[in-house]
Amino acid sequence: MGQAAERVKAFRERKRAQGLREIRLFIPDARSPQVRARIAEQVTRLDPVAEADAMDWIESVSDFDNEDLTDAAR
Repeated sequence: MGQAAERVKAFRERKRAQGLREIRLFIPDARSPQVRARIAEQVTRLDPVAEADAMDWIESVSDFDNEDLTDAAR
């Protein structure tokens, strides 16, 4: 086994000893013209009323405007 492979193996073993596990994800590449076109097409099918309702709900349950939390962060 080469040095790089040994270092990676040791790194993974240390992480496992810390109670962590490695996962790999394949996600859409937003830099890809095909992916960007697919996203743009999907956006055109969104219902503006439903999206506005969703945003209203998100804002109503968010703590971004909670002064107690804002002051605590300072």
